[in-house]
Amino acid sequence: MDIVFIKQLKLDTIIGIHDWERENTQRIILDIEMGCSITSAAHSDNISDCIDYFTVCERMKQLAEEHSYQLVESFAEQASQIILCEFMAQWVKITLDKPNAISEASGVGVIIERTRQI
Repeated sequence: MDIVFIKQLKLDTIIGIHDWERENTQRIILDIEMGCSITSAAHSDNISDCIDYFTVCERMKQLAEEHSYQLVESFAEQASQIILCEFMAQWVKITLDKPNAISEASGVGVIIERTRQI
């Protein structure tokens, strides 16, 4: 299996459980790995034969702007389902970092892996 990846996609969204977190957007950073076969795209040299990482980034930006979440787990899960269903990845790994959540830490968050159910 091949992997298409996006590193350190910076998004601003409403996320958190505290009242102060619900008032303003916060920065989250996504690392995304998407399992697929790039064989068709490599032979055709056509963007329609592969996962378009630009379009994935735009879709993640839309998710961040249009929804709010209390938990990073919820955002990561929703993002993974979008990638599996809308972009037809066979497998996805998402690292979601919330860098400003804990002042003593450079970041906190979750790493999830999901596989498309056939």
